[in-house]
Amino acid sequence: MAKDVRSPPGQSSARQTTLAAPCEATGVGLHTGAPVRVRLVPAAPGGGVRFIRTDFPAAKRVIPARAEHVTTTRLGTNLENADGASVATVEHLLAACIGVGLDNVDVEIDGPETPILDGCSAAYLAMIETAGLVEQDARPRRLRVLRKVEATDGAKRVALHPGEGYSLDVTIEFGSAVIGRQSAAFTWAPGAFGREIAWARTFGFASEIEQLQAMGLARGGSLANAILVDGDRVLNPGGLAAPDEFARHKLLDVIGDLALAGARIEGRYEGVQPGHAMNISLLRTLFAEADAWEWSTSTA
Repeated sequence: MAKDVRSPPGQSSARQTTLAAPCEATGVGLHTGAPVRVRLVPAAPGGGVRFIRTDFPAAKRVIPARAEHVTTTRLGTNLENADGASVATVEHLLAACIGVGLDNVDVEIDGPETPILDGCSAAYLAMIETAGLVEQDARPRRLRVLRKVEATDGAKRVALHPGEGYSLDVTIEFGSAVIGRQSAAFTWAPGAFGREIAWARTFGFASEIEQLQAMGLARGGSLANAILVDGDRVLNPGGLAAPDEFARHKLLDVIGDLALAGARIEGRYEGVQPGHAMNISLLRTLFAEADAWEWSTSTA
């Protein structure tokens, strides 16, 4: 029998969790600009997160949220199954699931890209918290890092280290003075994701918009769902939510990308100039080295 744990949301549970009730949202895709509806529904223990393309035949519509299904990482993390069903820009929704402690959920979606909503994870988190969580009759599964693994690309470097709990730190650097060099850190705890990370919006540069749109990208972006940087200034009328909002959004992206491990990680992540491609490369490196990780059902 499921046990209601909706108060407080994100409680660190000794059991797996799913939603107490379905919840949904509509919006547009960040890159396609196309209208899309997403509906989150309760799922069975051990199912993890699955995207279900409701506009595909039943036998072809399921896309497990796992690193092996990542096809591209340009300006977002994108998944595809063997039958050609795909879903793009999954990282903000996945980050909300990890952030609130939601283990099992089916994400029904009627288009090829998740809605960008507010450009971060806050709207997804609010949906999940309003629906509430219930415990299930299964112990939580975590991926425990046993030794350091890393991925590098020139000056870019990302690594996973053994550690208690789940902690992350990132450092980014951009030529714009409004960003410059920033660092931010996060340690998972009940409620911490909503306070520290969920509200940090995606960002882009005015100098790139025309080229991206000519490539069929960024068609759903606006000042309502993204920070737009023009030279050394932010064009959004309200400015930034925090001076380090850029670095905090990178943390949000990392949390969403690493959710593709299939469970919350027990270990420490370190990233210097991280990006989606580097994060997925790191996960694939980890899984390729059998002595570097193990599944754990510890509730410590």
